[in-house]
Amino acid sequence: MISRVIAHCIAAIGIFAASAAMAKETITVGITPTGVPFTFVDAATQKPTGAMVDLATAIAADIGADVEFQINAFPALIPALTTGKINLISASMFVTTKRQEIIDFSIPVYAYGEAMFVAADDSNDYTIDQLKGQNVGAQIGSTYADALQALGVFGQVKLYDSIADMMRDVVLGRIRAGFGDRPIVAYQISRNPKLGVRLVGGYRPLHEGEVALAVAKNNSQLLNAVNTSIAKFEKNGELAKILSKYGL
Repeated sequence: MISRVIAHCIAAIGIFAASAAMAKETITVGITPTGVPFTFVDAATQKPTGAMVDLATAIAADIGADVEFQINAFPALIPALTTGKINLISASMFVTTKRQEIIDFSIPVYAYGEAMFVAADDSNDYTIDQLKGQNVGAQIGSTYADALQALGVFGQVKLYDSIADMMRDVVLGRIRAGFGDRPIVAYQISRNPKLGVRLVGGYRPLHEGEVALAVAKNNSQLLNAVNTSIAKFEKNGELAKILSKYGL
């Protein structure tokens, strides 16, 4: 009788151990829905997609974890990470000294600068100096927003939560020009010529930065795992394959 009970207990422990082994860690990844082609919501499927979404998915699979995406406005990504609402940021976020004081970045995965765009019927390829006293727009939380304001050239640098809202105000004449991440602006214009805006030819970005994923300061284990996967993907061509899928 006792041996039968012991056998049942051993079997139960074995089942529990197997279930525990099968259970995967879930990595909650913060993205922004306006970061085309890095992070956005596919209109047809209503699911997160983009280069940084694919990269985060590939990293999670390489680590052996499940992935769950949480949509945030860009300015809310870092607060969500530092308060534990998400484990990882995978968006079009530049590595900056200021941000490094708050969060830890992975190995950089891409580099680019900002672009200037104006209304499609405005044929002027402006320089910064030619926009003296004019109102322009930039995305809130972006590195170049601070740089544009520091120039002291413009009448106002209006800050926007999304590039789409900025484009609308350019078309309506509320601002003369907008500044946004070049890959994002170029992708949106190429996919939808009816947006009513165009890139300014010959514009030289004030700032070029490196894009990386980010974790909270106390999460070195996840950071090391992410970096290991990125290094692997750089070597085997997986990173280039993911980026090229979205024209990057």
